[in-house]
Amino acid sequence: MKVGFIGIGTMGGSMALNIRKAGHDVAVHDMRESAAGPHLKAGCAWANSAREAAENADVVFTSVPGPKEVQAIAEEILPVMRKGTAWFDLSTNSPTTVRKIAERFAAKGVSMLDCPVSGGPVGAKSGKLALWASGDKAAFDKYKAVLDAIGDQAIFIGPSGAGTIAKLVHNCAGYSILAVLSEVMSMGVKAGVEPLALWAAIRQGAFGRKRTFDRLSEQFLMQKFDPAAFALDLAHKDVTLATEVGREFHVPMKLANTVLQEMTEAMNREGWPKRDSRIFMLLQEERAGVNIKVPEDKVQEVLKRD
Repeated sequence: MKVGFIGIGTMGGSMALNIRKAGHDVAVHDMRESAAGPHLKAGCAWANSAREAAENADVVFTSVPGPKEVQAIAEEILPVMRKGTAWFDLSTNSPTTVRKIAERFAAKGVSMLDCPVSGGPVGAKSGKLALWASGDKAAFDKYKAVLDAIGDQAIFIGPSGAGTIAKLVHNCAGYSILAVLSEVMSMGVKAGVEPLALWAAIRQGAFGRKRTFDRLSEQFLMQKFDPAAFALDLAHKDVTLATEVGREFHVPMKLANTVLQEMTEAMNREGWPKRDSRIFMLLQEERAGVNIKVPEDKVQEVLKRD
């Protein structure tokens, strides 16, 4: 397979090398030619421009900072990409940008798929990456072997933009969770617990032992809040106590108090206090006007992929 790879920085550099190690012919381009040293040593070719990297490629990959850079590359490579070829953008992008670009490329017979990755620099180097592709399913299937050279969890999400949305949901949730963790850790330490001991303890708790997003499968996705695994009134008591400790030790806990407000609102719904604690999450569903309920068997199918 002839591969053009544009953007060989911290993430892209390792991904391009892994494609080369899988036996594909790879031409690389980056704003810094010096970044290509390891790639040239591995047998990759240097392309003087994005256009040059794409013009003879069966498939093109890009790993660049964001929408502005992706748009610039689109203008450069669209004239030279041949019908039947494909472009996978591995960047974290804008779904609106992706969809507009995909439409333009489709008009020329070229598949443009948004395919953001997750796993960080360590995952990019080891090949332990998730790739969330969306757009043309036939193109995904055609180039799956190349995607498998990049990461061990390459999956097709759906129509154009879906992969990008999944990445944004993942990243936004991750940083929100980190913000809450910074709050509760600061509360715990200021209340008198040594940081290492506190971390070592909480990571062995019920929440710490399970993958964060797997917890959505237990009640929320299936909308099964009865019988309660842990009742809302008990959870409300726990979060109340935590925020009270924060006030006692003068620790700002904006996010935790927001969660408490959500749970308090849920407590005032008839019958909710004794239902499962995760039921407060339905308040956001109501505000957003969406129904997230998923059949239990479908949830189990996803969990069994691992």
